Amino acid sequence: MDLNLKELQVWFVTGSQHLYGEEALRQVAEDAKEIARSLNDVPEIPVSIVYKPVMTTSDSIRRLIAEANADEQCIGLVMWMHTFSPSRMWIAGLNMLNKPYLHFHTQYYRDIPWSEIDMDYMNLHQSAHGDREFGFINTRMRKERKVVVGHWKDPEAQKELAVWCRVAAAWDDSQGAKIARFGDNMRNVAVTEGDKVAAQIQFGYEVNAYSLGELIRYVDAVSEGQIDSLLEEYEESYVLTERVRKGGSERGALRDSARIELGLRSFLREGGFKGFTTNFEDLVGLKQLPGLAVQRAMKDGYGFGAEGDWKTAALLRAMKVMGAGLKGGTSFMEDYVYHLDPAGSRILGAHMLEVCESIAAEKPVLDVQPLSIGGKENPARLLFTAPQGPALCASMIDLGNRFRMIVNKVDVVQPPADLPKLPVARVLWDPKPNVKVAAESWILAGGAHHSVFCQAVTTEYVEDYCAMAGVEYLLIDEKTEVKTFKQELRLGEIYYHIAKGI
Repeated sequence: MDLNLKELQVWFVTGSQHLYGEEALRQVAEDAKEIARSLNDVPEIPVSIVYKPVMTTSDSIRRLIAEANADEQCIGLVMWMHTFSPSRMWIAGLNMLNKPYLHFHTQYYRDIPWSEIDMDYMNLHQSAHGDREFGFINTRMRKERKVVVGHWKDPEAQKELAVWCRVAAAWDDSQGAKIARFGDNMRNVAVTEGDKVAAQIQFGYEVNAYSLGELIRYVDAVSEGQIDSLLEEYEESYVLTERVRKGGSERGALRDSARIELGLRSFLREGGFKGFTTNFEDLVGLKQLPGLAVQRAMKDGYGFGAEGDWKTAALLRAMKVMGAGLKGGTSFMEDYVYHLDPAGSRILGAHMLEVCESIAAEKPVLDVQPLSIGGKENPARLLFTAPQGPALCASMIDLGNRFRMIVNKVDVVQPPADLPKLPVARVLWDPKPNVKVAAESWILAGGAHHSVFCQAVTTEYVEDYCAMAGVEYLLIDEKTEVKTFKQELRLGEIYYHIAKGI
């Protein structure tokens, strides 16, 4: 995914007051500048950390927040109280702030200078209780934020900050994002539907439907020369089977697939879209279900959901942004088949065609084979298996009165045998804590059959995203017990009912 996160800014904001005198404030500013510069140079932190002047009055805070709200490069703020900063002066600014922020509970010096410490030192380095004052007003105002505790040179604290910055980038990317829904939802399916107005209010992206006729105009406008160039790219990037090579029996079908990809990309690019959905029940004007085109578009960062699943398309885009530049891929996924051997149960994830090549363990094979659904000509697709290692599956659902995120930690394993007759990309995983508990918990929570599968980010990213969005977050991992998980579901129903006001 070609996305330069360093162009985005997180503002480093330090709190103090005039009680300590101008000399102390000058020192506070110098310390804050050094911390901001140091954090900006941390390789794991992908955005630019920008120092801002020390805040000492309500007026200066309001002005800064107004600037942050209006600055398109600013995706969030990191706030730290170097000294005691009376928090009533933060109220107006916090009420205005419409961007996410992180409360960094740190201090300039890591260690206490035992033989040198005096009251001047104590007055200047008061983060231990200055941040508690700031923390109180945030809690009193019911403000959602992330709190990171640790010295600013501590790798663990830097890692938490880096995670939050990536999530803030994804959140910023969602604001005003456009998702194209080709056709409507697959008939009679419930979980892929939802309230698009509520989603736009909650997450910031918009979803609009487009007819296949609008897409077909772009597909028909593709030239033969463009197709030839794209076929050359295919030949360099993938292992082509004999039937799709030059002179092969399905070379024509591959050309049709290339035409669809070029038309789709043109439509998405011209419309400024960041994600899209398809529906195999609505393919009027297309010769085949877009498979290869979707796989390659996801690789380049587009969100995608099959069968009209716009929630998964938007979530996939967000997780693509979070994982930009990190090792591991992110893909649309579906729980397809169980392996219920008592000696080792597993889940085989796949889809009809649309699995992103970013999760391929090896160079994908490009082929054209029949698809016994959709009623169209044989579609092109990439075939591969995902690499072993930790991953997660995330599902966003609409419960009617709120949105809920369900996340399952999984370990990808290699299939115990080849799958020579399965003509789709696939992943075999071991869900935590096991198939029985994971599946029961997922179903009790209402998790969809579609999910975002990711080997690039951890559950911490998704939890931070849910905090920014103000949505429920449920984790299924190695510690999950069904009895306790049921209680968590019940408590969530109560909390989210009360949180909206009675």
